[in-house]
Amino acid sequence: MADQQEASITLPSDPASVAAARRYVAEVLGEWGLPEDALIADSVRLIVSELATNSVQHTFGQSPTFTVEVRLERGEWLRVGVTDSHPRWPRRLPAAVQQDNGRGMVIIRWLAAEAGGRLSVCPTEDGGKTVWIALPWTVDAPAESAVTGC
Repeated sequence: MADQQEASITLPSDPASVAAARRYVAEVLGEWGLPEDALIADSVRLIVSELATNSVQHTFGQSPTFTVEVRLERGEWLRVGVTDSHPRWPRRLPAAVQQDNGRGMVIIRWLAAEAGGRLSVCPTEDGGKTVWIALPWTVDAPAESAVTGC
């Protein structure tokens, strides 16, 4: 297997793009050998949905597009990133806050931790950010190496 496989798609910041992002990532992962019914596949689909939704809803029209990037590093780590050009980074909400939305990052962090991965946020050159999720690629065997940063 190559040291790294990569795929990306840039979509308009529109609610309809959330489903398109989820479908795109599922197709790429299928091409890379991840069965559609694999437990991690469900987690990745939900993570992509939440990250894309956040990008659409929380950029307040200041990011006309968002990009979803998928990387398989050394066949050991799957990295999924969603980039937008809005300067505001995701915020942690207090656990006691009761509201109908705003739980996306909590869900994403929990899913990443449950799978043995992690979340990171990295600045982009245009003043935006990329929210990355790194997960062990569990198709063949669990990963044993450390995740690299941005």
